[in-house]
Amino acid sequence: MREDHLQYLRCPNCQGELQLTADERTEQRIETGTLHCESCSVTFPIVGFIPRFVPVENYATSFGIEWNLHDRTQYDAVSGVSASEQRFFKETQWPRQMSGEVIIEAGSGAGRFTEHALGTGAMVLSLDYSHAVEANYRSNGQHENLLLVQGDLFRMPFERGCADRIFCLGVLQHTPDPRSALASISDYVKPGGEIVADIYAKTFARYVLGTKYWVRPITRRMPPRLLYRITSRYVELMWPLARRVQHIPKLGRFLSWRLLVPDYSNVVNDERELKEWARLDIFDMLAPRYDKPARLSTVRRWCADLRFADARAHRGYNGYEIHARRPLA
Repeated sequence: MREDHLQYLRCPNCQGELQLTADERTEQRIETGTLHCESCSVTFPIVGFIPRFVPVENYATSFGIEWNLHDRTQYDAVSGVSASEQRFFKETQWPRQMSGEVIIEAGSGAGRFTEHALGTGAMVLSLDYSHAVEANYRSNGQHENLLLVQGDLFRMPFERGCADRIFCLGVLQHTPDPRSALASISDYVKPGGEIVADIYAKTFARYVLGTKYWVRPITRRMPPRLLYRITSRYVELMWPLARRVQHIPKLGRFLSWRLLVPDYSNVVNDERELKEWARLDIFDMLAPRYDKPARLSTVRRWCADLRFADARAHRGYNGYEIHARRPLA
């Protein structure tokens, strides 16, 4: 982190201001040190340039393993397509220039969307619960407009009401309580500030016929590294069959996903990249401790209960998308 980014940080327990002690510096960045809250006498370490407000090992550990193994897989420069850029701007519906604004990214993974948020010129406060932050830092840590932390979106270490906008893509369903997570992140935008989030759709095709939900009761209890080895071998074994199935008109992609071989042929063109995305995504489907999709009616009820302004919930890329504003009062 940079010393001037201290202004955006607050104690996640009491919202008190934090005092910085820097042990090691590299140029303008603090590599190791501590952040101390005098109000509640709690100290948080800075390790590898990243403030850490949660234990490195936690319920999101599988995501840390996943994104450090596939730290660049979904980056547009690697895939050769602009899938991440297109999804970020299509899903958020935000302008490409936001200099002078503050954006919070609640759940960054390896930083595929962080890259494009930074490109708008906004100050980006990016958080992830897992040690995927280390993969994100390797790709984006050189940007002066990035403050990257490892923290909990239920108690983010930022000042409440500090952001002009917040986005939370691919995260809510992987929390213990998606509604509470949505309520929590909304506290960190200014009154009238924009909130964009998404959540997996709980439909018959995705949930009842979604093969992953049949096997997750077993796989989510397995050691993540063992599961990764098993799923990688499974993709190798099933790949020839899956590729034939994928060419079946209209039903190919549907059947391939039910075989637990994710098909991204609508996104990626290169055969090697297709297999890499499949290896990444099968682990992403089977490893998380939590996977809690929601019905559209439920998502709309959340927005009403939380008194969001201009709220819209509709089908989108990842299931259902939420676009709303924090109420002025």
